Amino acid sequence: MSVSRPARCLFTAPSIPAIRPRIRCRNLHSSPNLCERRKPRYASIKASEMGLVSKPPARDLFKRYDDEEKAALAKRYTPEQMEAIEAAEEAIDPDDLNERGVIRSDWGSLNYLDDFSQMQPTIDKRIKREGPVDPKERLMTPEEYAEHHKDYFMKIMDENDVPVDFDRDDPEQLKKLRPNRLDEFKSWDEVPDMIGSNGPLKSESMLAPGVPRDFESAVEDPENTKKSEEEEDPRDPDGRYALLMKQTGLTMDDISSYKIKMLVHHRVVNQTRLGKIQSQYILVIAGNGNGRLGLGQAKGQEMEDTQANARIQAIRNMQPIPRYEDRTIFGEVEAKVSAVEVKLMSRPPGFGLRCQHLIFEMARAAGIQDLAARVPRSRNKMNTVKAAYEALMKQRIPDEIARGRGKKLVDVRKVYYGGRV
Repeated sequence: MSVSRPARCLFTAPSIPAIRPRIRCRNLHSSPNLCERRKPRYASIKASEMGLVSKPPARDLFKRYDDEEKAALAKRYTPEQMEAIEAAEEAIDPDDLNERGVIRSDWGSLNYLDDFSQMQPTIDKRIKREGPVDPKERLMTPEEYAEHHKDYFMKIMDENDVPVDFDRDDPEQLKKLRPNRLDEFKSWDEVPDMIGSNGPLKSESMLAPGVPRDFESAVEDPENTKKSEEEEDPRDPDGRYALLMKQTGLTMDDISSYKIKMLVHHRVVNQTRLGKIQSQYILVIAGNGNGRLGLGQAKGQEMEDTQANARIQAIRNMQPIPRYEDRTIFGEVEAKVSAVEVKLMSRPPGFGLRCQHLIFEMARAAGIQDLAARVPRSRNKMNTVKAAYEALMKQRIPDEIARGRGKKLVDVRKVYYGGRV
C-alpha cells in the first residue's frame, strides 16, 4: 500500500520588500519642528538700546522728603516710626529703584507716586483718629475689662443714691433703682475695649463698630405693649403678617400693593411607617412692579396657612432685579436648574412679553415690559420658575464690566441719535 504525498501549492504569497520608506510618527500639530523653522535674519534689538526710551533722572523721579513734608509726617507718626522712614530712604538707592522698579504708564495704572495728603476712597481706608498713633495700644485683658465695667457701675451708684425709705418689695421703686438694665446695655458702648500708655482709649478701636442700638426700647413698657396688642389691622385679622411687619418695617399698605401670584400648587406625599402623609406644596412670587422680585415656597396640611407662609417668604426674599431702561434685561442670560434650561433675551421697546405664562408673571411682577424667553428642554414648573429667577439675578451689568476692565462707560446715544433717544 503506497502513501500519497501532499500536492504542492501552485500559488505562493508575494515577497515583502526588505527596504520600506521611513515614515515620521508624531502627533498632529500645526507648528513645524524646531529644525524646520525659519531662523530670523536680524537679531532682536531693544528699544532702550536704540535710544527710543527716555527715562527721567532717578533723583527727579524719586525725590527726598523736605523739611515741610517731614514736619507733616511727624504729626501722623511717632518719632520711632519717623526714624524708620528716614532709615528706609537712606537704604534705597534711587538709581537702582529706577532700573529695577517698573512704573506703569498705561490706562490701568493708578497714581501711586503720591504725597498721601489727600484720601482716595477707592484705595485708602478711613482715618480712625487724629494725631500720632500710640505704640502701646492693645486690647484689654478680661480682668482689665471687668475692672473698668465695675468702675462704670460704681460711678452710676455714686451719682444715684438709694433713698432712705427704699422698699425692695415695691416693684415701682425697683424700677427707679440705678444701675438698671438700661445701664447694663449702655455699658457695652461706654466702656472702651482698648488701652494705651495713658489708660483707656476713648477713640475708635481696631474692632468693627457695633450695630446702633435703641436703648430706650430695651426697657419694656407694658402700656405700649397693650396698645400694640389692641391695634389690629382689619386686613390682617389673624395677625399673620405681624411678625413680617416688625422684622422688615413694612406696613399693611405696602404688603397689599405688592403683586403676589401663586404659580405652582400640587399635592406631595411622604411615605412613613404610619402610612402616606399627604401635604401641599405652593410656590409664590412677589414683586413691587418696579425692579424687585422674590420667590417663596412652603409645605403644609392646610391650603390657607401654606399659601400665607409662601407669601411671607416671597416678600421676605425680594431682591432687586437689574433692568435696562426700566423695561427689559441686559443682553441675553441663561440658567439651568436640574433638567430645565431657560434663556432670556432682551428686546426693543414695544416688543412685549413673548414667553410662557410662568415667566410672563415673573416679568410683570418685576416691572419688565419687553422680554423673550426660550425653554428648550424640560418644562417642569417649579424648576422653570427657579431657573428664570436665577437668570434674572445673574445679569452682567455693563457698568460692572467696564469697571472690572478699568474703562469708562459713556452713553453716546444722544450724540448719535440727535437727542431723540
